Amino acid sequence: MPRKPRISPVGIAQHIIQRGNNRQTCFTATQDFEAYIGWLKDYADKYQVDVHAWVLMTNHVHILCTPQADNAISLMMQSLGRQYVRYFNHTYRRTGTLWEGRYKSCLVQSEQYLLNLYRYIELNPVRANMVNDPAEYPWSSYQINALGRLSKLCTPHAIYLAIHQNPDTRKAAYRALFKHHLANKLIEDIRLATNKGMAIGNDKFKDEIELLTGKSIRPKKMGRPAKARAKSLL
Repeated sequence: MPRKPRISPVGIAQHIIQRGNNRQTCFTATQDFEAYIGWLKDYADKYQVDVHAWVLMTNHVHILCTPQADNAISLMMQSLGRQYVRYFNHTYRRTGTLWEGRYKSCLVQSEQYLLNLYRYIELNPVRANMVNDPAEYPWSSYQINALGRLSKLCTPHAIYLAIHQNPDTRKAAYRALFKHHLANKLIEDIRLATNKGMAIGNDKFKDEIELLTGKSIRPKKMGRPAKARAKSLL
């Protein structure tokens, strides 16, 4: 079966997840996390991708980013994936694949869902019971977006900047968003859209993307086509 073509309009944010093959460990030491983040910065710059939020878990990665050029995210992820596999195999004297096929992604409606994607990504270690507070986890963007730690990788999205014009007030308001966990339904919607390569947003947003790209970003309806059902009744 041919691969489903990716839909990646310039200027539209995307949520990306890449898992280790069979959920195997991809990061085992501090140097692994540091190497991946360093190459993510290099290739994001090279291919013109703005990275807004991320988390590196032991066996998978989440990234929220916006492409500023055609095919930018695919080029970034392909280069990053190959580079890191070479490093990992050499460091740990292994061979073969590391990642579980192609990365998964979904388009994100900025106005209504972007900050929820920030939260979904940066709360990952909390949901996994690795930490009690996202600030305790060093391999995510939370300390940057919520606490002001400097980063050459992170590019604030316009929606994040619009929280407040004063940086300190903005960070305080951002931290307040994390006092409550995401609703289970929203988590399920994000996971479904990402795994299926669709979009998280309202119908108007999805209509606009389908008109722009000429491709469907909604799940196919289950069951036989209407014509087939009609014929069966004859």
